[in-house]
Amino acid sequence: MSQPKDVRPLDGITVVSLEHAIAAPFCTRQLADLGARVIKVERPGVGDFARGYDQRVNGLASHFVWTNRSKESLTLDLKQDAASDVLDKLLAGADVLVQNLAPGAAARMGLSFEALRERFPQLIVCDISGYGVGGPYENRKAYDLLIQSEGGFLSVTGGPGAQETAKAGCSIADIAAGMYAYSGILSALLLRGRTGEGSHIDVSMLESLVEWMNYPMYYAFDGAAPPPRAGAAHATIYPYGPFPIGDGSTVMLGLQNEREWQLFCTRVLQQPELAGDPRFCANFKRVENREALRELIIESFAGLNFDAVIDRLDHAQIANARVNDMQGVWDHPQLKARHRWREVDTSVGVIPSLLPPAGNSAFAPCMGAVPALGEHTTQILAELGWGAERIEQMRLDGAI
Repeated sequence: MSQPKDVRPLDGITVVSLEHAIAAPFCTRQLADLGARVIKVERPGVGDFARGYDQRVNGLASHFVWTNRSKESLTLDLKQDAASDVLDKLLAGADVLVQNLAPGAAARMGLSFEALRERFPQLIVCDISGYGVGGPYENRKAYDLLIQSEGGFLSVTGGPGAQETAKAGCSIADIAAGMYAYSGILSALLLRGRTGEGSHIDVSMLESLVEWMNYPMYYAFDGAAPPPRAGAAHATIYPYGPFPIGDGSTVMLGLQNEREWQLFCTRVLQQPELAGDPRFCANFKRVENREALRELIIESFAGLNFDAVIDRLDHAQIANARVNDMQGVWDHPQLKARHRWREVDTSVGVIPSLLPPAGNSAFAPCMGAVPALGEHTTQILAELGWGAERIEQMRLDGAI
């Protein structure tokens, strides 16, 4: 008998998150995608500061709508005893606590794993920070760009000039940490199913990004020269990157092996003699002579339009891609053909939202609304047993 589509892997799991910015919200949104109830604790009147990053989505912030669908927003001033009582009651029924507050803030509030495990032995605690617990950098503030810098990412991105370093165009250090927190929580839930006990997950943005940097680090192993900055081209494989075409467009192409190099010379450049040219007859030689080869490729493409170049590349089975802008991605025919867009509610109306990349035949992911600040406060407090008068007094006191 097949499983009903409305049954999700994390149904019945409750996640309480003291989160802001990207790393923790991205982690918990993915838990919500799988059916977890995610209660996002926010400061009264202010909320997650990512709510104020911009107003690009009908007045809402682009980062916020991306990382916060399917959650419930509860406002609490955790410096007040009345609010701390609410959090304690929440944690008594929760499976996971996630936090990415300022270094040491959660511990000062009595929310470290060590402080919580005696009262809530089944609770999984996930701490996300810039540099992790311990070490000389433990208490340093960390933002995505700073971690891209500390983790060596900026040294391998951008153009070849000394002043041409470039950050990634999205928050890759935050995303990396969010992904490791997400997978770490899933594994901790599996472990708890065997042991009956919660555990502590310590995720560092620095370590998450350095894991992603292992290829250039090993390339520079034992004092060897690091891969050079090569703009949008590949630093150590060539030709692999963007090339201009005669009609003013650009194609991104990539060759991975010598068989493809032979086909590229014969069918795309239509210069079969280049395949045996001693300057280009191995990848490391093409990398060494990339400027000369680039000029030959540009010259070959100069009399063609985009469609003609793509036709040659496709017939030669050479990997290629368009260089899309954001509108090109919104309109991408592959995403449309695979029905990857859904609509989710927000306080300012319906917006499109991409389905989670890991589609599963057994269930449909949760694609719930992006919450307004404090939208679920009254509902959650009532569920915990707080009466209307008590809730109103908390509101008057600024505790919620």
